[in-house]
Formats: sequence, C-alpha cells, structure tokens
Amino acid sequence: MKFRVERDEIVEATAWAARSLASRPTVPILAGILLKADERLTLSGYDYEVSTRAEVDVEVIEPGSALVSGRLLAEIMRSMPPGVIELVGDATRVTLEGSGTRFTLQTLPVEDYPALPVVPGLAGTVAGDAFSAAVAHVALAASRDESVPILTGLHLEAEGDVLTLACTDRYRIAMRELKWNPVDPDVSLSAVVPAKAIAQTAKSMPSGAAISLSFGGNGEAGGAETIGFEFQGRWATSRLIGAEFINYRQRLPREFATRAAVRTAPFMDAIKRVSLVANRNSPVRLSFQGGEVILEAATGDEAQAMASMDAHIDGEDIAIAFNPQFLLDALSAVETEVAVLNCQAPLKSAVLTGRTADGEDVTDYQCVIMPVRMSY
Repeated sequence: MKFRVERDEIVEATAWAARSLASRPTVPILAGILLKADERLTLSGYDYEVSTRAEVDVEVIEPGSALVSGRLLAEIMRSMPPGVIELVGDATRVTLEGSGTRFTLQTLPVEDYPALPVVPGLAGTVAGDAFSAAVAHVALAASRDESVPILTGLHLEAEGDVLTLACTDRYRIAMRELKWNPVDPDVSLSAVVPAKAIAQTAKSMPSGAAISLSFGGNGEAGGAETIGFEFQGRWATSRLIGAEFINYRQRLPREFATRAAVRTAPFMDAIKRVSLVANRNSPVRLSFQGGEVILEAATGDEAQAMASMDAHIDGEDIAIAFNPQFLLDALSAVETEVAVLNCQAPLKSAVLTGRTADGEDVTDYQCVIMPVRMSY
C-alpha cells in the first residue's frame, strides 16, 4: 500500500475513525484503525458496539490495506507538519513521512479484523445543528447505571416529520422534538441507542451539515438492530439496545397548580451560587411567592445560602426542592430567555419548559424532574 495526501485532508478523518476505539479494548485487534487504499482512502474503527468510517481523496500509488494502532495514528497525524504526507505499508510495518518528519509503526494482522457493520437503509435526514443540540440536551438525563441497560439508552421515535428524542434515569425525563425529512412519512420508527455512543457521535457533527439517519431491523420498538449516521464523507453505526423503552409520555403531567416563569440565565446563576454550600446530595429549595422566587440551600448548621429574584407566578404559592444539578442540566437545554417551572405539588413531579419574550410557551423541549423531600 502506498499513497500521498495533504496533512489537513487526513487529520480530521483519522480522528473521526479513532473515536470508536475503546481505551482498553477487550480484544487487542480492536485498538487498530483499518486503512484501505483503493480509489479513495477509507479509515475504519470498530469496538463491536460502535463503528466509525471516513473516506478521503488521496493519490493512490499502490492499493492495499493495513491495520495500525488507531489512537497513536491519530496523534501522529495531528502532530505532522503541514504539507504532503506519504504513507507506505507492507505486512509488518507502516511508514509515514512528510516535511522532514518520519514515523514507523508496526502493523496488526488485517485478516484478524472483524467484518464491519453494514450501514442500514436510509430513513431520513435532519439538520445537523438541531440534532446535535437535541442529543446533548437529552442525553444528560440518561442513567449511568449499566445494570439497567434500557435506562442508559436514548429513545429515538419518528412519526411523520417529527423526530422525538428522550432519556430517563427514573428521577427525570428529558424530551426534545425536532423536524426531520423522512424518506417515507407514513412509516413509524422507534429505536433505543446507547446515549453515551450517540452523544459522542453528535459532538463531532460539523455545523451546517445535513445528517442522514438509517435504521436497521424492522423499525418496530426494540426490533431494530443498528442505527447509522452519515454526513460529509463520515459514517458511524451503533448497536441498539434490544428492549422496549418505557412509556414516558404517560408520565408527563398535564395539569399544574403553579406555573412560575423566571429568566433562564439569572436563575441558573442563582442556583449555582446557593448550591455552593450544599453537600453533594443536598437539594436547593425554591419558594415561589409574592412575585419572586427565594432559593435556599444548606449543609446542616454549618453553612446556609439564600438568593431571590423576580418570578411571574400563575396559581398557588409553592415551596419545592430539587437536586441542583438536575435543575441546571434541564435549564441548560432551555433555548428561550424565559424558563417555566410547572408544578403540581411539593412532592409531585414538575415540568420545565420555555417561553418566548412575547409570552408564547415553547414545549418542543420538556424535562420532568422529581422533587426532593425537604429537611429545612
């Protein structure tokens, strides 16, 4: 194998392919990136759960394949000086040379590398910026407890031209709706993908790109096996969690005793300030009354904090407490200047939504948060 390529053309592709590589792979061969030079150069990574692939235009002098340490290759490519890189590989080693710099790496046996997953059939496209933001906002509510795999997943559901993303860890439910362009608007799709995997993929999606989504299997809840993403010469696949997601829509409250509107950014700042004195699991108490919200936190008798700010309150006065990090996670996803906390009762779940400057409620993002019993 032998090819030449501009350093700037290959560095991002190598970093993309290396994203799927585990830091401690169960099988040593999975630490490698597969390089295949034919009409173009294809770089692939795989860990049996997530696969990544990138294609780059190169000057192919001698077609061939090589398997090399992926993370090391990505670091080397990033460190190479600007200019043309020439890569030559045989059965035992690969040499990279360019602009007075040379690296030689041992290769891994290509024949031992597992077959890469096939990207499923196209289901539709979605704006990359909107999809990346939606994944980031929703994935915060996924559980980290691997003993219940379904709760570590992000649920994707497509009905018509609406794509809904949702996660829950039992204590909160985050849901975001966005528009997409399905291949067949009459087909309903449902799948659960590991939240960590899709969040890592979404972070690397370039601004302004259209994302092609592909679903494997029969498209029924729990029935699909693979999800695929494609954009600008980059591909990724992820296995799906083979279980049916909880019916979170049944857990969305519809009637509220209190609806409190506050300015999003100042509210987040106030929560951060008062929670400085709180222990890791201590809640922040919110008292909505008389046109303001009073925030309080404490660590027993050792330290207390209080802050207040204006609030527009519809309904009954209420005192309710939450895990401060859950509140901050939810507020970080509110894209309007005003956030609305919709409360049923002090010990019943509340729903955080948004509101525009002209008073229109925005519910394409909703986060259900369970309150905490107050001890002060």
